[in-house]
Amino acid sequence: TMASARVLVRRLATGAVPEIVHVERRGAIAVVRLNRPDKLNALNLPMFRAIRDAAKSVEAQAGVRAVVLHGAGRAFCAGLDVKSIWRDPLSAKNTVDELLTRNEVSGATLAQEVGYLWRQMAVPVIAATHGVCLGGGLQIALGADFRFASEDATFSIMESKWGLVPDMAGSLALRELVPLDVAKELTMSARVISAAEAKQLGLVTRVCGSDALGEALAFAAELAARSPDCIAASKALLNANYGRGPAADERGALALEARLQRKLLGSWNQLAAAAKGLGVPAAVQPGFREMDAQWGDEVRNAAGGGGGDAR
Repeated sequence: TMASARVLVRRLATGAVPEIVHVERRGAIAVVRLNRPDKLNALNLPMFRAIRDAAKSVEAQAGVRAVVLHGAGRAFCAGLDVKSIWRDPLSAKNTVDELLTRNEVSGATLAQEVGYLWRQMAVPVIAATHGVCLGGGLQIALGADFRFASEDATFSIMESKWGLVPDMAGSLALRELVPLDVAKELTMSARVISAAEAKQLGLVTRVCGSDALGEALAFAAELAARSPDCIAASKALLNANYGRGPAADERGALALEARLQRKLLGSWNQLAAAAKGLGVPAAVQPGFREMDAQWGDEVRNAAGGGGGDAR
């Protein structure tokens, strides 16, 4: 409306528009807040860019010894802002192209960098989650070294609801945290789980009553008081030994995520899943077709350890 537009202009003129990702220094701790509380911190394209930029900004700052990620308002992050991303075909194509274009330096796409950059950071990163932590929100949290959850937090690898695979580097952490069958069950079913079950499965480090952020900050302060060289070396050592191969293998895993997602996006069955997820009446839903033979080849290649052509 004209009234809301005038309010926005006034807020822009006075600098009162809040940052969608806010970075605050508390001594040696960098606190990164996802800040779209009216949308449960759902991820639109500007949010992806802002999280990436925040990670790079924090990494470049002198004196940072630990990072805490959290969400403003009632949730950590509700995942992808589907209505924003898919509002029209041309906009959706441009957004997808930007999200899935690989950065040759990091080896990751923009979609992956919002989780992967925390994993690559030399300092410990703690995600303090509350409310919903779904889809892309969970993948961001999986990029952290630790996940502290309030009792009310809920989690889901939500992407299969939209006919997609998780493509934000979360699979790197999943292979370290849970058995393969558990990862498959959570990914294929998109089941929503409680903080207690997430802790039982190994997705969550600590369940914290009602104050995950407070406990995360206290733990960050404890780690920040230790030798930063020791902390960085510990992170490097454990990431390397808990993973399945050297850094080159991680780059291959990232490339595979992005390639599979590109093949899924816009396919008949992906669009059918999206229609169902958006609540399109059953009578006019397109329905799923039989699986394309190419996916059988993909599974066979992955079972053989090659992962297919990751380009």
